Amino acid sequence: MPAPFRLSILDQSPVSEGSSGAQALKNTLDLAGLADRLGYHRYWVAEHHGGPMLAGPSPEALIGPIAAVTARIRVGSGGVMLPHYSPLKVAETFSLLAGLFPGRIDLALGRAAGTDPLTTFALQRDRRHAPADDFPEQLAELLGYLHDRLPPEHPFARLAKTLPGRPERPEPWLLGSSPQSALWAAELGLPYAFADFINPHGAEITALYRERFAEHEHDGLKPRTAVGVWVICADSEEEARRLAASGRMTFTLLRRGQLIPVPPPETAVAFLAVDRRTAAQPPSQRRAVLGAPATVRAELEEVVARYGAEEAIIVTITYEHQARRRSYELLAEAFQL
Repeated sequence: MPAPFRLSILDQSPVSEGSSGAQALKNTLDLAGLADRLGYHRYWVAEHHGGPMLAGPSPEALIGPIAAVTARIRVGSGGVMLPHYSPLKVAETFSLLAGLFPGRIDLALGRAAGTDPLTTFALQRDRRHAPADDFPEQLAELLGYLHDRLPPEHPFARLAKTLPGRPERPEPWLLGSSPQSALWAAELGLPYAFADFINPHGAEITALYRERFAEHEHDGLKPRTAVGVWVICADSEEEARRLAASGRMTFTLLRRGQLIPVPPPETAVAFLAVDRRTAAQPPSQRRAVLGAPATVRAELEEVVARYGAEEAIIVTITYEHQARRRSYELLAEAFQL
């Protein structure tokens, strides 16, 4: 039976132990081409800074090459961490991409730093004081540029007409893992992508989004929800659990402030078996959908239904790139994309 919802991909460009960031970025292009051929709906790339595990600090730099090596799939950010940037610069960059690849560019926006406090400080242009917490104002200004809706008296109003990709424009989304992002998305009439792989207790938050969306008058717009889910699909349940050990080890150490590249499964299995601190810690709250195709399909359908979502955005990290490719191939087969 074909998928009852859309299937998409969020690629965090993982760096494997003994490999390099350059190879991880090449793997991203390879996986994007595969996703395009398999029938996935969209391909988003994430923004993370200052760590050895993920090689994607600049979604805006990756989106063009990905769109160039694919033909059909939507391509975008998952997301751009707006507090680091000027709204005008983001609007110009994504307008340019939309002009080059009409009807295929998404601009999903987030509020998180995507890194640790020191790297956040290094990213600041003005380091004399802490930046203002003005995300709602940034977001409103960015949407004003994209839709040419800045009030005539606004000092930057004329700049909306100078965006390079006009009349094409990206489709904006709001990312979130908390109630506040849901409220902003509802107020602004934006589609909303919830990160279940960060907070697996978001079903009430997406319900809040739809409820508040209906309270605002958005002419012709309907709420749209996507849910980002951590998935590893393999030929057997045992193989899926083995592959997942790499991610378990990296996140176990991340909780202790230790950042490492993605380790081989054998290294991770051995570490988890003897690490006393892991045994003493409460179990991780992160949801992982693991298993053979039939199991993964059933569990993923349950998660998506719980969120009331129209789309699942799949996050998969494995040590071997081929295992990640295989996971997405099996998932596509399971849902008859």
